[in-house]
Amino acid sequence: MQQQSVYYSEYLQLNKIIEAQQLESEKDGNTPAHDEMLFIVIHQAYELWFKQILFEIDSVLEIMKKPSINDNSSDLQLIVHRLERVVTIFRILVQQIDILETMTPLDFLDFRDMLRPASGFQSTQFKIIEAKLGLKFDQRHGQDYYLSQLKNNDINKIKQSEEGPSLLELVNKWLERMPFLDDADYWKNYTTHTELKNVHPFWADYAYKYDQSLSESEKNNSVYFKNIFLEEDVSAERSLSSAACRSALFIKLYRGYPLLELPFQMLNTLIEIDNQMGNWRYRHINMVKRMIGSRVGTGGSTGAGYLQGAMDKHYIFREISQLNSFLIDRKKLPVLPMALSEKLGYHF
Repeated sequence: MQQQSVYYSEYLQLNKIIEAQQLESEKDGNTPAHDEMLFIVIHQAYELWFKQILFEIDSVLEIMKKPSINDNSSDLQLIVHRLERVVTIFRILVQQIDILETMTPLDFLDFRDMLRPASGFQSTQFKIIEAKLGLKFDQRHGQDYYLSQLKNNDINKIKQSEEGPSLLELVNKWLERMPFLDDADYWKNYTTHTELKNVHPFWADYAYKYDQSLSESEKNNSVYFKNIFLEEDVSAERSLSSAACRSALFIKLYRGYPLLELPFQMLNTLIEIDNQMGNWRYRHINMVKRMIGSRVGTGGSTGAGYLQGAMDKHYIFREISQLNSFLIDRKKLPVLPMALSEKLGYHF
């Protein structure tokens, strides 16, 4: 069957997109504000990029839901590739603020009051992104305000997105499945510098070497290390289990092995997603301060103050980033058993 010809504007449905800018300032009784067009186009572009981010995250979640993922497979390559695309899109979102900042505070005041009570805070897609990445409702800053500014339909969409397993939860399960530390054959002849009861020989060895690497002012870190990596009863405030933390730290320590390259890239990309979302919030805060100073937002929030609180609290993969506190000099790393070293080097 012959394929029907495709026309550029029809394929992209440009008639819908280009005609979707309805300026409040051009309605009867208002004075036209030139910069309102820029304001609308920028925020529409944000929402289109949010849609693409959700498209990528959803595809990653589907792969991560599989019972097992081969760390030397196209599945993990796809996950890393698509998450890196999300990082790149967030970089673009940060850069778009440069365009928005060509609008002066007085330019914004020409139409700002016409927008009430609408606010960028009401972006349902952005909140769904946060939820699917792993931000739970009880972890959100300003929960009462969060609910009061959204329509019930949007609240339901966000809550529904929180019901399924988040990327953070699936990453936790993926890390827990890492087999290298659980295979007793690798460790039966392994010797350690110390003896800790009921502790895997590698982690007993590593705990000793980590403690030796600490200065006097850092000695409390040994307590934190044992609480995070050696205690199976993880605090309810933590998102990653002890087993997952051990796997993630192992990946960070031995990332030079070929089999751990992709897992390391994945962990690093998750941290970079947090970094870019933080950069976006930081630039947003500075822009708000520049535009409206200490005034309240159009949606009724405290403006820059609210944004600062969200930026400080909404780091989804913070626990993965904090594992860097427990690294030691690579020259002092425990030498892995030969069989495991060969396994990690693709020598099957």
